[in-house]
Amino acid sequence: MQAKFSPSLMCMDLTRFREQIEAMNSTAAFYHVDIMDGSYVKNITLSPFFIENLRKITDVPIDVHLMVNHPEDIIPMCIEAGADIISFHPETANNKIFRLLTQIKDAGRRCGVVLNPATPAESIREYAHLLDKVTVMSVDPGFAGQTFIPQTLNKIRQLIAMREEHGYHYLTEIDGSCNARTFRQIAASGVDVFIVGTSGLFNLDDDVAQAWQKMESIFAEETAAA
Repeated sequence: MQAKFSPSLMCMDLTRFREQIEAMNSTAAFYHVDIMDGSYVKNITLSPFFIENLRKITDVPIDVHLMVNHPEDIIPMCIEAGADIISFHPETANNKIFRLLTQIKDAGRRCGVVLNPATPAESIREYAHLLDKVTVMSVDPGFAGQTFIPQTLNKIRQLIAMREEHGYHYLTEIDGSCNARTFRQIAASGVDVFIVGTSGLFNLDDDVAQAWQKMESIFAEETAAA
């Protein structure tokens, strides 16, 4: 399967919002939108209002990652704003995971969960059949620019093995420090989607279209040598 890239929009230059989105519309598989509440993680980033404005200038699927303590409060707003995929951290919804996943799917959207570095793959087994995507954090959640945690690649392999064994349909995705230093080892895990941010994409060139080409060239070179 060809690698899919999902730019993390918290890392983009928001003063050039339309320019950068239009430059990526033909190449991005998804747009990754982080919503943080300042409580689950000590940072505050994007919002349903951002999704609403993004929806106006793209048909690329909008993939929302909720880093919030009460996802049930934010999910309806994301649906209304036009999100296509909504994922949350299971530990924020332990007593209502099935309800929230069903709510997202009943609205005609895709659903997923996000696993922190210390959260085992096995933890999703009871509801894996409902999932369209499982995101593995390869850094602790909340801030860009952290050091890659290589042990998380074992989790990707476990999730793929679980998918193949049981016929699940979810995509696997990795979030955190995907760049020239890590592309080769991440690709070797078999992951489906790479979330790229500051180091993997936006800092490669001031022109985001040129940055995308450079990223693809780096990825091809690194993975060809694997």
